[in-house]
Amino acid sequence: MSALPGSLRRYLLAWIIGPIAIFVLIDTVSLHSSAMKSIDTAYDRSLLGSARSIGEQLRVEQGRLLVTLPYPAMEIFDTTGNDGMVYRVLGFHGEFVAGYSDLPPYTGKLPQVNRYPALVDFHDAIYRGEPVRMAALYQPVASDGVRGMALIQVAERREVREQLTRRILIETLVRQALLITVVAAVTWAVVSRALKPVEALRRTLSARNARDLSPLDMPDLHVELQPVVGAMNDLMLRLSRLMGRQRQFVRDASHQLRTPLAVLKTQAQNGLRGDADALSTLSDMHRTVDRATQLSNQMLALAKVDQADIDSQPEAVDLSEAASEVCLDLAPLIAEQAIDFEWHAPGDPVMVRGNAWMLRELCRNLLHNAIRATPRCGALSIHLARETHRAVLTIRDSGPGLTAEQRRHLFEPFRTGHPTSGSGLGLVICRDICERLGGDISLLDRVAGGAGVAGLDAVVRLPLADEGVPA
Repeated sequence: MSALPGSLRRYLLAWIIGPIAIFVLIDTVSLHSSAMKSIDTAYDRSLLGSARSIGEQLRVEQGRLLVTLPYPAMEIFDTTGNDGMVYRVLGFHGEFVAGYSDLPPYTGKLPQVNRYPALVDFHDAIYRGEPVRMAALYQPVASDGVRGMALIQVAERREVREQLTRRILIETLVRQALLITVVAAVTWAVVSRALKPVEALRRTLSARNARDLSPLDMPDLHVELQPVVGAMNDLMLRLSRLMGRQRQFVRDASHQLRTPLAVLKTQAQNGLRGDADALSTLSDMHRTVDRATQLSNQMLALAKVDQADIDSQPEAVDLSEAASEVCLDLAPLIAEQAIDFEWHAPGDPVMVRGNAWMLRELCRNLLHNAIRATPRCGALSIHLARETHRAVLTIRDSGPGLTAEQRRHLFEPFRTGHPTSGSGLGLVICRDICERLGGDISLLDRVAGGAGVAGLDAVVRLPLADEGVPA
């Protein structure tokens, strides 16, 4: 029985018929032993009956022990001693009286406990080179004032019993083989019928177009297969959403890339015609290229985040170190705006489960947005702390916060509150990274008393590394 069979039918057949066959084999051996005991008991009773019939014919005449068997009794015993029963009678002193003198003598002892109401013992012996079963009966005789104990031995060839046992065994094996054949045929038919819905499911999936991700509708499947179809439909739904998201991304990306390229082309044409100052034109072209480069980089980052589930395995990463590296990278921008910057973090590492580049990309986008929203000489701070089972990263700017329109389209790609800068992909990347790492992100307006909005808090919560890999 293979642990991984190539065929489910053969697997089920092996595990159903195999135990039955082993049970039949054990049962047959037990049956053979029981049959031998039963046959021995029955034939031993027959031997005892024959010995008693001889004992009833014993008599004493003139001091001698004699026996005369009637003709019906003689038919029991074969005169040649080759096929039927043979017997021998010994007198009071062990002298030969009648029967076959070459019959092996009885040398055993009578059993202390006997199932028969007689002084009899049954034993196996060899007579004329063949195994025989023998009954030795001590028969008391009293006649003409003489009393004594005669020994009557009756033997029968064991082949008679063995032939009967073999016949019973063969008949049993034939019936058991027929039973196993019927069980195997029924099992094969039932399994084949039970697997028809699986085959129908396979044909349905094989006949589908590669782009058809609609749910499967197979209400006639067995109850055990319904969860499989449900899992397939769930997978198709997720694939459909993923493909729809990719198609939408491609459409939006093509549109967004076309805009800076068109602007760049117009600026180049103006420069070639001499319609504008060359330095101003080059400066505009430089800004356009920067914006196109930023857009391309963020599109690549978003695609990399989408691919992260397949290509990489999460590992324990220090969030504090990743955020510090990003702060150092963006320090020139902070200094250029004369921003009052603060960094608060625990003294020991804050380990989360993820990828280092994803954490840096997350911190970079959030901090870049905060720098852009913070007015010159404004306040900007980063707070990293531990909560129950989670690391909490909070980036606080002193900007105007979010308008109602911006909040409605907060995590939509290519939606930005800065028409002249930004790609609208930063928050989308941050959201996707948080989802990949099993965390979440929220943007909250910070209200200072009755003075209105004092800034925006970007709060990221990620599971700590010792809490296990996020689902």
